[in-house]
Amino acid sequence: MKRSIKKVTVLGSGVMGSRIACHFAGIGLQVLLLDIVPAAAAESTKPAERNKLVNDALQAAVKSNPSPVFTKAALNNIKTGNFTDHMKDIASCDWIIEVVVERLDIKKLVYDQVEQFRKPGTLITSNTSGIPIHMMAEGRSADFKKHFCGTHFFNPPRYLRLLEIIPTAYTAPEVVDFLMYYGDLYLGKTTVLCKDTPAFIANRIGVFSIMSIFHIMDQQKLTIDEIDALTGPIIGRPKSATFRTADVVGIDTLVKVAKGVADNCPTDEAKSIFTIPAWLETVTTNNWLGDKTGQGFFKKTKSAAGKEILTLNLSTMEYGARVKPKFGSIEAAKPVEDLKTRIKQLHVATDKAGDFYRAFHHSLFSYISFRIPEISDEIYRLDDAMMAGFGWEIGAFETWDTLGVAKTVEAMKAAGVAVAPWVTDMLASGATSFYKVEQGKRMYYDIAGKSYKVIPGGESFLILKNHSDNLVWKNSACRLYDIGDGVAGFEWSTKMNSIGSEVLEGLNKAINIAEEKFNGLVIANDGANFSAGANVGMIFMFAVEQEYDELDMAIRMFQNSMMRLRYSNIPVVTAPHGLTLGGGCEMNLHADKICAAAESYIGLVELGVGLIPGGGGTKEFAMRAGDELHKDEPETNTLKERFLSIATAKVATSAQEAYDMGILRKGQDEVIMNIGRRIAEAKKSVIELYEQGYQIPVPRKDVKVVGRAGLGALLAGINGMWRAGYATDHDALVARKLAYVMCGGDLSEQSLVSEQYLLDLEREAFLSLCGEKKTLERIQSVLKSGRPIRN
Repeated sequence: MKRSIKKVTVLGSGVMGSRIACHFAGIGLQVLLLDIVPAAAAESTKPAERNKLVNDALQAAVKSNPSPVFTKAALNNIKTGNFTDHMKDIASCDWIIEVVVERLDIKKLVYDQVEQFRKPGTLITSNTSGIPIHMMAEGRSADFKKHFCGTHFFNPPRYLRLLEIIPTAYTAPEVVDFLMYYGDLYLGKTTVLCKDTPAFIANRIGVFSIMSIFHIMDQQKLTIDEIDALTGPIIGRPKSATFRTADVVGIDTLVKVAKGVADNCPTDEAKSIFTIPAWLETVTTNNWLGDKTGQGFFKKTKSAAGKEILTLNLSTMEYGARVKPKFGSIEAAKPVEDLKTRIKQLHVATDKAGDFYRAFHHSLFSYISFRIPEISDEIYRLDDAMMAGFGWEIGAFETWDTLGVAKTVEAMKAAGVAVAPWVTDMLASGATSFYKVEQGKRMYYDIAGKSYKVIPGGESFLILKNHSDNLVWKNSACRLYDIGDGVAGFEWSTKMNSIGSEVLEGLNKAINIAEEKFNGLVIANDGANFSAGANVGMIFMFAVEQEYDELDMAIRMFQNSMMRLRYSNIPVVTAPHGLTLGGGCEMNLHADKICAAAESYIGLVELGVGLIPGGGGTKEFAMRAGDELHKDEPETNTLKERFLSIATAKVATSAQEAYDMGILRKGQDEVIMNIGRRIAEAKKSVIELYEQGYQIPVPRKDVKVVGRAGLGALLAGINGMWRAGYATDHDALVARKLAYVMCGGDLSEQSLVSEQYLLDLEREAFLSLCGEKKTLERIQSVLKSGRPIRN
């Protein structure tokens, strides 16, 4: 059966239900969001009163930060109602998602209503995180059972990429296949097939990991601040680490899941790890449940000195000032950019940190080995779940590979920590790792077949580093790969993927090689972000030392590189994701096509450090504003919008919003929902552009600029903002220079100019601002603290 989804019903409008509804609305579907009629409105005939609960819940979701939708316009796709009056409307829906309270009796009552109105063949799924899926299916009709499945989203649904798919014995295989496919392609999720076991995969492993850390902490007499320093970004985990994560999720939720596993998994060999420590029982008894109650392991306070975050002392149960931990091995590892190298270094450290990492890794590796095949038959599903659901940069089995499987097993046995027999069998067979890459394809060790298999769907998830066997060229920061089918892939790796001289050198070299040997080029990377912008440290150094010739040369090199990208002989497609700021945004503005991940945060932010975009960004916005001028509208309206985008350092909060800002071009650029697919989609676009007969663009000499008429209007606006106190003297100075460039300078009337003319104006303004003391103060602040000052 060919299935399409046009309309979705979400039953239950709590924290998860309202946000799931927002995510579906965000991808363009019509959504019906229902909940109960409030008791006080049981006799009312007024829709506003009967729908108060669902409407209030949706408004709370909309006001939450970060936003649950890609654009505010998506909210128009959501219609609200209640179970009593509107359950009949589910008959027109293609997918019904139940997200009511976690009580089996209540869920069954809701399903009784659903059975009355649901049309046969409609998908019906539950977002439960703890109730066995098969128990919810009991007593239902055959068609209901056939189309029923668990679909466990993680909060917040827009941002956490994991979607666990949990079928029952009754679920039709084609329903499972469809949900796996749809969740990946349309919802942008890492869909993980799970067995119907307690806590499924991510929460089972994730909560074990946290509980194991709690026990190791007690054994090694470590503090909360020490644990969060050890278990955060330094080992590829989120900034919230362990205890801050517990506060955000809810300490009661953590305890509930831990007790649920202990009660429902009597044969779990590590059952004792799920025992709640005495101090954790005290914390929950005191109702210190984290953010939801105002205090947990941390507590925010206000004093004369300002806001302060206090840490709970688990021995005294009193809050005190946070103490920055000092571990020699952590300090030594911080400068190491490569995560795997860092993990290896920390694991063998001889201080307290090293003791912790060895104990933690041994405990984690033992546990995951025994979960195969209990919760999954394939090891990669466990790693996928932890990376997508808990924000781990690499999964547990991949970490084990990093540390060396055989060496670690030997150390675990010496420490009295057991491993599942299949691991020793694997090593005995001559297989030395859980994963390997062959011919650009990632493979996993299959326990049942005792051999390596290609991870399914890998062709849609192109990872550049997996093509290291086909490395074409490299320098200190960049790599150029042959990624097949006549396409080259260019990536770089620097701090925050900033763009300096070595990256620009690499980009030019990549274009030269691609023109000679390939049909096109993809620009992307596998870092946390596409790029935080140009290397401002280099700009600051040249400016402070008043090396203006060097600075002029550096800006010219950036501009020329962007123009080289724009006017190369081959199609060039970028695949941005995450932060794509300043120079990173400018690189995308000059590409033939952008295949942006939905979660791309793109913008020209140079005004924040007292500069204007100097790598062609100002020119590009001026050029696009000129192209958008129409005879029947005021000539400066479109210019004003683009000017304000740069002048306010506005960043799109999603790739969809980047369309509204004019960064992405409708009908030309593309938004890719699943971040993992963006590079493969960019490659497809390169091939399509080449096969359609790619025509090299011609440098523009017909750019329409408005001159003094537009400049006067913009300067008046700037003056108004300055007089009202919204802009500082320096803000106004930078904005005036930006306006001058975007209007084409002091021209007496609307004129046609060349791109190079605008680039020259842009570079001159950039250089002059580099000589301003307040600009240097802003840049220095960014380099020191990561934040610009307002001066």
